[in-house]
Amino acid sequence: MPNSFILSCESTVDLPFSYINSRNIPVLFYSYTVDDKEYTDDMGRDPEALGNFYKFIADGKIPRTTQLNTFHYLDFLRPLLEKGDVLHIAFGSGMTNSVANAFEAAEMLKAEFPERKLVVIDSYCSSSGYGMLVDYAADMRDEGKSLEETAEWIEAHARNIHHQFFTVDLQYFKRSGRVSGPAATIATILNICPTMRLNRAGQIIAYGKVRGRSAAIGETVKMMAAHAVGGTGYDGKCYICNSNCLDSALALKEAIEIRFPALKGNIRICDIGTIIASHCGPGTVAVFFLGDERAE
Repeated sequence: MPNSFILSCESTVDLPFSYINSRNIPVLFYSYTVDDKEYTDDMGRDPEALGNFYKFIADGKIPRTTQLNTFHYLDFLRPLLEKGDVLHIAFGSGMTNSVANAFEAAEMLKAEFPERKLVVIDSYCSSSGYGMLVDYAADMRDEGKSLEETAEWIEAHARNIHHQFFTVDLQYFKRSGRVSGPAATIATILNICPTMRLNRAGQIIAYGKVRGRSAAIGETVKMMAAHAVGGTGYDGKCYICNSNCLDSALALKEAIEIRFPALKGNIRICDIGTIIASHCGPGTVAVFFLGDERAE
């Protein structure tokens, strides 16, 4: 059955471009800057791009990101509207103000294309959690659901995508000014791992800290069991992403598969992309799943 509408997203979905492209989802790319040179958020198209990004960080450089402006959205959405109706799911407003520009561009384009349907949705999600929401929308589109039906479900369930994460490396937070030098040093000495989540508005909440990766994994799995649909019987989509710490992602995957037997062999592991990693640095691991509505 041909798709009844065009589904689009932004590169901060943190799923491989090859996968997003295979699902016929056009992507609007963010970029970051190092030493006044701009680099595209690559999504794995160039196998060397992510390694080069982490080399910048290892060399003490702090990548800078900027939001997408109204003209970016106009240039991206206009050719899509020339082909058909469009549902665009945007990077969450808890992470960026870009979505406000997406809404502004949509109003301009609705006047330009009165015969087309154009819906822009704030995902209230980030990274592969944002990707998961887009993936659910693609499932609905491919099942033959209308643009309106898909948009209604996405808006109703955006805050049900849980983002549970921790970091094992606070040095980047120290260098980027997000954590004070003394605090980062003490945390490193004591092997402290902050545990974090996204709240209902899509903003990061640091709700605790534990000592060591094993304890962080245990806390993360405990929170997943408390909030996933069906508890430890959860069998829905589950993604894990990491910023240059695949060993920690694999350890989390193993722990989840033990606690959630229906997920064994069904967990997707992805890289945190360069835009999100520009803010969290290396050493962050996150799990995403469908659950109850996220709390404040």
